[in-house]
Amino acid sequence: MNLTELNRIATAMVAPGKGILAADESSGTIKKRFDAIGVESTESNRRDYREMLFRSREAMSQYISGVILYDETIWQDAKDGTPLVKLIEQSGAIPGIKVDEGTQALPMCPGELVTVGLDKLAERLRKYYERGARFAKWRAVIDIGSGIPSMTAIGVNAHALARYAALCQAAQIVPIVEPEVLMDGDHDIDRCYEVTTRVLNKTFQELRVQRVALEGMVLKPNMAISGKKCAKQAPVEEVAEKTIRLLKACVPAAVPGIAFLSGGQSDEEATAHLNAMHKLGPLPWGLTFSYGRALQAAPQKAWSGKAENVAAGQNAFSHRARMNGLASKGEWQSSLEKKAA
Repeated sequence: MNLTELNRIATAMVAPGKGILAADESSGTIKKRFDAIGVESTESNRRDYREMLFRSREAMSQYISGVILYDETIWQDAKDGTPLVKLIEQSGAIPGIKVDEGTQALPMCPGELVTVGLDKLAERLRKYYERGARFAKWRAVIDIGSGIPSMTAIGVNAHALARYAALCQAAQIVPIVEPEVLMDGDHDIDRCYEVTTRVLNKTFQELRVQRVALEGMVLKPNMAISGKKCAKQAPVEEVAEKTIRLLKACVPAAVPGIAFLSGGQSDEEATAHLNAMHKLGPLPWGLTFSYGRALQAAPQKAWSGKAENVAAGQNAFSHRARMNGLASKGEWQSSLEKKAA
């Protein structure tokens, strides 16, 4: 393992003003997104859509540091025969790959899930590296509900995340470690804070046990935020303050950077929360975005599967990427959204 090189890539992934595009939707998820805009989810339509994003010169070169790909996408070529991985590299961004294989019900723990995909992962990582991937992603899913999460669910998911991270580093690939506490319930922000603290503490404990070099990874956590069904939604400033407080308590300064997931927040909410965190003074790690829906909802709608809408889709993507790029330096203002509209 060349830790200097892993650290260089991890640091580039969280460079000031840039963040990560999560374009790693599974075939099932992207079908739902395409259904919403009336587009058939064929392999060629999925390719055309992602090619549109990766050819968005302004967004990709100025505001996107890396792109997380799905297995189908990493092997696809653009219409002109250029591998999509090469389009990403040519823009100056780093190609990455989602390597987990989704979730299964966790035995003896009703309503809880464990992420799978460790079998043959070492072999898959070697092939992905040869194809150009320099970082990977594995997502653990922790739900908040009556009597959950259990320590069992937190423990097995943290253990799997750490094993994945160690395999990545052995393959000279930077692991994005993503323990996501879902915002689907009716819990308040303090319950999210408490569960996320437990999840992060256990995750870093397991990372140390598996001898993962913290300098060669990126953390992708949720924010401390109210559940979607909670009657009282915490304001932007409270989300920012509590998220930074919990990260300072749980995340060692050796980690080069933290790239938040949007987790079902609206485009502007995700941007406003990230921006407010940067108003809270100097931080021990880089802090940026690794958004999927919050970067893609607008371009998907503008494109709607029509070749004549490619420029409109790229403009919408560039706008969202720029807004989040500004937020990752604490320079975003809501008035900038209204100007664009």
